[in-house]
Amino acid sequence: MGLLIESFWRAVAYCLMPRVIALSLLPLVAIALLAGVAGWLFWGAAVAWMQSALGSAHWLATLWGWLGRLGVGDAPGALAPLLLVLAALPVIVIVSVLAVAALVTPALVSLVAARRFAHLERKHGASLLASIAWASGSTLAALAAMAVSMPLWLIPPLVLVLPPLIWGWLNYRVMAFDALSEHASRAERQTLFARHRWRLLTVGVLCGFLGAAPGVVWISGVVFAAAFFVLVPLAVWIYTLVFVFSSLWFIHFCLAALEALRSEPAPAIPAATPPGLRSESP
Repeated sequence: MGLLIESFWRAVAYCLMPRVIALSLLPLVAIALLAGVAGWLFWGAAVAWMQSALGSAHWLATLWGWLGRLGVGDAPGALAPLLLVLAALPVIVIVSVLAVAALVTPALVSLVAARRFAHLERKHGASLLASIAWASGSTLAALAAMAVSMPLWLIPPLVLVLPPLIWGWLNYRVMAFDALSEHASRAERQTLFARHRWRLLTVGVLCGFLGAAPGVVWISGVVFAAAFFVLVPLAVWIYTLVFVFSSLWFIHFCLAALEALRSEPAPAIPAATPPGLRSESP
């Protein structure tokens, strides 16, 4: 528990460094460019499809009629952009995690290693392809869990619990692996994952719940349309900053745990008995 708390406060302190704040802007720029291209190519068609789907849903006809009597003339047209933006939220979160892992985590590992663990040997236990394969498999599993659990999100308490748990698990899988890929051998990484599995998962889940907080800013950008182009990028940047903090927490924890593992005494190996002195069993 001491290592968990110590690495938490070190991660907080590193997040205040100008270099780390500047690094947190890299995923924002990448996501903004990607969102801009996707919006230019697909936004109009997506809004039209959502509006058509809402208008043709028979089970919503009563709701549209009730809203029409209240003076809301085109409720499907008004709700279509809102629902599309809300549907994009889980995708934005996952893209933010992967963007931080790809663009920021290697620089953060180098920063922390240079300042705290310069003596720690780099054994390069995972290649770039291994990291990509691990992140891809973990992302597919998280997307599958999200798709399967979405009906449960209609239950008010579960919508506040299930997404952060899924995002936290993805945090743990991706960021702990990347934190150790440069310094630990494969055997050391497997040992640390087995020994600290629940602590690492705790870090991931706590950061998953932190990642749910920017959703308030996100929803505000949707509701207050006039501030959309300010609040939504702000929410995305807060997401990336949360995941940068998460990455730093994993890096400090994992490298300190690796240092402790290497400082353990090697297990004693029994001396071999000379052949001539071996006793023969009857």
